[in-house]
Amino acid sequence: MSDKTGEIRPENEGKRRVRADAQRNLDALLQAAMAVFATAGVDAPVREIAEKAGVGIGTVYRHFPQRSDLIVAVFRQEVDACADAAPALAAAHDPGEALTRWMRRYVDFIAAKRGLGAALHSGDPAYEALPGYFKDRLVPALQSLLDAAVTAGVVRAGFDPVDLLRAAAVLASPSQDMGPEHGRRMVDLLVDGLRYGARLSPPPPA
Repeated sequence: MSDKTGEIRPENEGKRRVRADAQRNLDALLQAAMAVFATAGVDAPVREIAEKAGVGIGTVYRHFPQRSDLIVAVFRQEVDACADAAPALAAAHDPGEALTRWMRRYVDFIAAKRGLGAALHSGDPAYEALPGYFKDRLVPALQSLLDAAVTAGVVRAGFDPVDLLRAAAVLASPSQDMGPEHGRRMVDLLVDGLRYGARLSPPPPA
């Protein structure tokens, strides 16, 4: 296969470029949709999402024929990003700091997904699998950070990650006179509570 200059190029090079362009469009769409949903709700005009993403409306419908398809994709992407942050934080910080940073990250995720709340609790069968996906991805992520923090002696043992996720979600609830920093401060207090009574230093090697 040759280009306009007559240079021979592999046929799959063009295919890879098309796939890369399509992936960029998809990523832009999901980011734009999350931002719009968080501020205007899931019933915001599709045109607004397309304009924010810098694509045409046809591109939106080509990827997501139904609005529910887009909502599900946004939710899953945000859950995945939150879950994937756990090992990255664990690799970059000590166990106590990694746990604190992840809990803040989770609170930010919860605050951002408020725009999805009405859809997720609407009873629509399109969203039936999402609570399970949320739990399957985020509970192991938090459990890994808790286990490391317990082993390091910086938090007490015996906490259920499901309970902590629920508690943090409640603390992240928005109020009229409080901004997003309020939720982060509250979750910092929650993590401080986990430290109460923990060993001051890791146990000596066996």
